[in-house]
Amino acid sequence: MAISLLVLNGPNLNLLGTRQPEVYGSTTLADVEALCRETGDRLGIGIDFRQSNHEGVLVDWIHEAKGLHAGIVLNAAAYTHTSIALMDAIASVELPVAEVHLSNIHRREEFRHLSYISKVAVGMIAGFGAHGYVLGIEALANHLNAAG
Repeated sequence: MAISLLVLNGPNLNLLGTRQPEVYGSTTLADVEALCRETGDRLGIGIDFRQSNHEGVLVDWIHEAKGLHAGIVLNAAAYTHTSIALMDAIASVELPVAEVHLSNIHRREEFRHLSYISKVAVGMIAGFGAHGYVLGIEALANHLNAAG
């Protein structure tokens, strides 16, 4: 595989499938990982899939991505709306980031409308459930191909 992408998942996403299924559906994080790997295989892209409930761990993984991965697909979950540290980490590694959300954050509570990640991401995909990860990987692959 010529390139690889880091797919990062933030807090509480380990509970997918059981946590608020009316908002997030019944798909588990293992299902999402399998979907990402299938998409990567189809596109000839390696996928490094990770999840943490800890902001500092996510920051460390973003830092480690520089020189290892061509880009990052990030569902920062609640940290989307609070983490200047994640925003700064993304800006510091200068890798393209596709921001992904399972739900449409703009149709939810007002505090979820703010995204610090969007300020440094190439783009955002929200509201398409687990398929949003497929769209994020494809969009980032297209972005990388266009960038040459």
